[in-house]
Order: sequence, then C-alpha cells, then structure tokens
Amino acid sequence: MTSDGSAAAGDGPMAAVDGSTAAMVAAPMLAVRDLRVASASGTIVAGLDLTVAPGETVAIVGESGSGKSMTVKALTGLLPEGVRATGRMELPGRAELAQGSSGLSGRAGLVEGRSGQAGRAAPTEEPAGPSEPTGRSRHAGSSGHVGSSGHVGSSGHVGSSGHVGSSGHAGSSGHAGPFGHAGPAGRSGREIDLAAQGTIWRDVRGSRIALLLQDPFTSLSPVHRCGEQIGWAISGRGRAERVARLLAEVGLPADVAEKYPFQLSGGMRQRVAIAAGLAADPDLLIADEPTTALDVTTQHEVLELIAGLQRERDMGLILITHDLRLARSRADRIMVMYAGRLVEEGPTALVMDAPAHPYTARLAACDPPITHRLPVLPTIPGSVPQPSSVGAECAFAARCAFAVDACRMAEPALAEVAEGHRAACLRPETAGLPVDVPPSPAETVPPPPAVAVPLPPAATVSSSPAETVPSSPAETVSPSPEHSGRGREAAASLFHAGEDQGIPASPLLSVEGLAKTFPGSAVPALDGVDLTIAAGETVAVVGESGSGKTTLARCVVGLERADTGRIDFHGTATGARRVQIVFQDPYSALNPGLTVGTSLAEALRAAGRPKSEVGELLELVGLPAAYARRRPRALSGGERQRVAIARALAPRADLLVCDESVSALDVSVQAQVLNLLADLRRRLGLTLLFITHDLAVARQIADRVYVMHHGRVVETGPVDSVLGAPAHEYTQRLLASIPAAD
Repeated sequence: MTSDGSAAAGDGPMAAVDGSTAAMVAAPMLAVRDLRVASASGTIVAGLDLTVAPGETVAIVGESGSGKSMTVKALTGLLPEGVRATGRMELPGRAELAQGSSGLSGRAGLVEGRSGQAGRAAPTEEPAGPSEPTGRSRHAGSSGHVGSSGHVGSSGHVGSSGHVGSSGHAGSSGHAGPFGHAGPAGRSGREIDLAAQGTIWRDVRGSRIALLLQDPFTSLSPVHRCGEQIGWAISGRGRAERVARLLAEVGLPADVAEKYPFQLSGGMRQRVAIAAGLAADPDLLIADEPTTALDVTTQHEVLELIAGLQRERDMGLILITHDLRLARSRADRIMVMYAGRLVEEGPTALVMDAPAHPYTARLAACDPPITHRLPVLPTIPGSVPQPSSVGAECAFAARCAFAVDACRMAEPALAEVAEGHRAACLRPETAGLPVDVPPSPAETVPPPPAVAVPLPPAATVSSSPAETVPSSPAETVSPSPEHSGRGREAAASLFHAGEDQGIPASPLLSVEGLAKTFPGSAVPALDGVDLTIAAGETVAVVGESGSGKTTLARCVVGLERADTGRIDFHGTATGARRVQIVFQDPYSALNPGLTVGTSLAEALRAAGRPKSEVGELLELVGLPAAYARRRPRALSGGERQRVAIARALAPRADLLVCDESVSALDVSVQAQVLNLLADLRRRLGLTLLFITHDLAVARQIADRVYVMHHGRVVETGPVDSVLGAPAHEYTQRLLASIPAAD
C-alpha cells in the first residue's frame, strides 16, 4: 500500500487500508477499500473496508443514520443527486476466484484471521465474449425500459424509485447457467473507482451485483406484468421458459408471470423481486432490509429461499438489517456501523456473544426477548448523530456510559481484540458490563396487572350500523416513537384532570361474530371473530399477513364496516374519545407541509380543546415543546412516531389501536416507543389494542393475546401461556419461524 492509500503492485484485494485485517476471507468476490461517501453537508460514510467471499453472508447492522444503506448504494452506483463516493471496489473474475480459493468455495473457503495477498485485480475493461459484437453492452435489450415506478430495465438505467433491475448478460465463455444461457464463469475481474459515474455501472448492476430492496411493491413497476419485469434481464430465445424456471426456483407458479404486483401478497412480490434480481446470475446479492415488512413465517420462507439460492449458486450475500436476531441466525460475519463509521466487525458468534464495543452491546440489549417479559426494555439514550457533526472523537462517546476524556480526544482506530474480531473502542472491556444508570421514576413502576375478562359466547348477529364506531379522517391519527422528557407528570394530570385514574375490571370493548368479505374475494377477511378488551388492558392480535389483524383493527376504529357482527363500547366516552389509531408509518400519516404544532393543534381543535395544549401533548410523549415549530422531515423516525402518538392522544380516547406501530423502527427506538406506551398506559389508564406480527413485541406489551389465522381466532389467552406453551399448531409454527436468539 502506498502512502496515499492507493493499491501498490503487491497489494491484493485482501489488503486493508491500515495494514490490518479482520475476519478476512480467501479469494473474495467483492473487496472494497476505503469507501467514503459525502454530500455538500459533510461526511456520510467515513472510510469503510469490506470483503465478501463466495457463499458468505455478511450482515451490516446499526441504527437508522448509521450509513448502512448509503454504503450499499455506493457499491451499486445508486447514490442520490449531490452525494458522491470515493474508494476502490474489486470484483475478481471467476477464474481468479477459482485460483485464489485453491479449490475451496462457499463457506468451506472462509478463513478467519489474517489473510495472504490475492494478487492484482484484472483490467478494468471487460472484453466482449465470442458471441457479442464488439462495442455492444452485455445487457439484454438495448433501450433499458423504465416503468413508471422507476424499475430499472435491462440496460441498468435507474428510475425515480432507485430499484435496481437485473441487467442481463450473456457470458463470454464457460458453462451454461441454470437457465440455459451462458453463466458467469466467463466473467473477468474488474477494479472500479467508486467515484465513477455513467455506463461503467451497467456491467455491475444485475450481472455482478443485484440489489433487493425492502418494499417490493414500490420497487416493482405497477404497470408491467411480473414476467415482463423478470424478462427484462434475459436476452435471446426462450425468454418465457426462462422466466417460468426462475419463478419455479423462487417457489412461485408459472402463472404469476401474467399477474401484476398488486395482485400478489407481500411475500409473493418479494419472491418476484428476487427472481428479477437473479435473472442475470449475479455473483453477489445485496438485501437491504428484505423482510422488515413481512410477518415471521413469510420472513422465514423468504430467508430460507435466499439461503438455498445462495448455496446453489455459491453467491455472496450482504444483508442490511436492524434485526439483530436475524443477523445472528443468518450471517457468517457481522459489521456494526455507527454514524458512518465501522465500530466493530468479526465472526457472528464473537460479535454477538462477546461484543467489544459498548454500542454493539447496548444495541443487542434492546432486542426484546421472546421467552419472558421485562419490566422495562433497555434503551440507548439519545440518537445517532449526523456523521458530519462528529469531530476527532469516538462517535458514540456522547451516548456511552463508559466514555472517559480520552474517548473525546481522538477517534479510536479499529483494533484486533481476538482473531478476526476488531473494534474501534479504547475500553473494549466495558462492553460486557451492565450500564449502571437508574431508570426514570416512570420506568420503575411495572405496567398494570392483566385483567381477567371472560370471552363472550360465539355469536353471529346481523350487522348494526349504529354499533360500528365511526372515525372521521380528522380524528384518525398516526404513530410516534422514543422516550423521556420533562413535564410528563404535569401533562398527564392536565390531560386526565378530574378523571378516574384507576383501571376498572369491566369490559371496555366487546366484539362478537365479526365477519367481513371484501368485494371480489372468495375468502373472508374476518370469519366470526370474538374479542373482548377490559378497560386499562393491553391486548395483542398476532398472525401472518392476510390473517385479518388489520381488517379487525380498521373495523374497530370505523375505517371499515363489517358485514355481520357487533362492536360494542361499554365506556362512557363518545365520538372521537372512544377510539383513535396509530398507523405503522408516521411519515406518511403526518402532513409533511405542516409543522408538528399545526398538526397537533388541528387534532386538539377537532376534539374541542385549545391549541395551547400542544406543548403539553409533546411533553406527554417525551418531546420538547419547541418541536412544535419543526416539520416531520426534520425529525427522526422515533420522534415522528412520538408526534403521531401525541396526535392520537389529543381527543383523550379510551382505546388506542396501534397497527404495527413499531415494526419499521430500529430495535433501540422500538424499545423506547414500547416503554413510552407502557408509561402512557400507567399514567393515563389507556386501553391498547396492539396489532403486530412480532411475537417478541407482543410478549413485552400485552396482557393477553389473540392469534388469528385466515380470518379466525385460533388461540387466545394470557400472553405468557399462549407464547410460552402454545396449544394450537399454527401458534407453534409462528414461534418456530422466529430466528433463534442464540
């Protein structure tokens, strides 16, 4: 390595910029050196080295704002306007990989600890294969069709959504790929300047690196059939047959090719996206939060599918996730990022079982356990700083309970703490110590005990419109996350002044024989659902996507009308005070053009209350009153969720319905929001109906749980009984799908 950081003649892709290595692997299919990403406002990613071997899974974890997604966008040339990357990326050819691995492939070829040199990368230019006309791009098609959603066609051009389609290729030589076309065996190596723009990325996206995004509904074109989108990457004859074989490989029937994305479930759409990404036989798949929005069984199926394809194809995988349990169960190595910096990396077992950085340890502690309920979930105070605001110091120092003066005087370098295990911490021994910080007074009080409520007898009654609770758009509110803030006690007393703070044992809500079938569907969304919630109780409804959870919640709120059945409120509240809802995505639920204060004032006005209470609302959810002047885009995801909760609290509703309100949050922010809801429940006597596909979250928040499957309740009871000793086969299957915690 030369003094300026460029590769010297003897440096191979395994050489680290600082001369040390961590958990390096032999003959990597991807080697990134000194990746830096910056915008006009400053640094976003500050110097990252990354290697991935054939068959290896590397997980990149960290809170939102850590730089995970920007890292992978830099590796695919998809950085937003005004954002630039520097560094080098080497993509060795298959022949080089075969020589470098000495006959080893996949996991068998992984080597922990220091690694030898792997030689220079192949020339940047890639010669055309025998079957390719000189100068022709190695992509299927010539125009790169771009759908209205911005789906990338075969030329690799990127549309507005940023989704990367498969830029199909025809290999220049070597064996035929799994679909009868020339596979990747003939690909030669490349070294790419990450600052490059334009056509150089056409030979990378799809054929060398495929990107699988979080939301397949927005990444697939809504106006093109699924088969057509998969076929954009395939050239030559027999395209329909290849599409059918790709669909079969991802577990879908051939007739899916004729369907549009909106006609498929979330899991099926993600499988279509995987098929499109694999059409060009990529060497590496980057999966950016691929299962965040999926229920546990669909998540398990998708991850098993990816793992099987990875084994069959000897494909590398970079898994971007905030789910540490998932990373533990799927990854060979874990890289932990914080504020644009790599703070820890190493083999999964070492990083998770013996973390050497306090941030890694705190992040793991925030993950809610499925086996038992904690009085208060551990959290990490504060939030991730802007990478550009971090000076010559440890980026985590401001949030670290063990920081000393030396931590604030210089940025610590990555140092080896065990073979293949590195951490950027001056005091790695503190990572295993408990944080001796006393909880706030609110956190020392456990949530109210569960209230035993007899279930109503099963009954199907003709619908009574008067019994279905309406909710006007102005009264339907959104979500918000995090925890702490002054004045909550005063705010709580103001919001429920003169009201009984006790928790009566009488039912607040009873649902009997609820049924709902949507037009055009032969399968009922709800099929005779019975449910009872006592005042002051938290009831969770769990199940897979399509089980009827959200339909039940929307019927309770009044956003959907049931075909038959009864919904009775037994409390004294009327109108908007009966029920409010907190949705999954606070950003889409809040008006981006209005300040936080204006949005809350509107909710207060609809409830007949003065706008002077905006400050008290914000303090109630642990936010400063000054946040009233901010707009949603200036807030973190957790802060936006807190604002949405505040808006839902404005009418002083008796029942708060939370529909997947923490599913898209980092584990640390999720813990803050769950603690906040428990705190509000204790202070205000709130009753919660909590819809979730995360059984660990249900274990932490609920007194009782209802398990739904195909529109029916198949099991119900106290949360410890149902999740600790499930009686129904379906509940057992849900629990078995959860990634192992160890």
